[in-house]
Amino acid sequence: MTTPHIRPVTPADIPQILQFIHDLALYEKEPEAVIATEQHLQRVLFGASPKVFGLIAEIDSKAVGFAIYFFSFSTWLGRHGIYLEDLYVKPETRGSGVGKSLLQSLAKIAVENDCGRVEWSVLNWNEPAIKFYQAIGAKPQDEWTVYRLTDSALTDFAKSD
Repeated sequence: MTTPHIRPVTPADIPQILQFIHDLALYEKEPEAVIATEQHLQRVLFGASPKVFGLIAEIDSKAVGFAIYFFSFSTWLGRHGIYLEDLYVKPETRGSGVGKSLLQSLAKIAVENDCGRVEWSVLNWNEPAIKFYQAIGAKPQDEWTVYRLTDSALTDFAKSD
């Protein structure tokens, strides 16, 4: 298989990105959870002051995967980091180096921006992804538990005294 070409996302990629997001949600067994629209993606990726960034992986000029990320910050390191929000590779191209190329490109961005780390979350049941991440040298952070405020819990708490 051809070596994947990794490039920054462009506005023309938005329909494909949204399709990848839906495909990822289906793989993660939550297809109904996606409420993002092309307009949402346009605003966050290409608005006046973007805070979210993306990469597209192509083989033979065809999009086969993507990564969406943003810059985080570590007070302990005193440096930014990168948080990888989503990484998705089409099933028929998995195992061909696409995911590795996306992560290597993200690592290069981190190094170029003096970031202290690249982080992401993986579902506990996603053994293929876990094995892949361990194979590239990533380590799980077992001592941390992710907490999340969403929906009415978020709005109720924001309005509380």
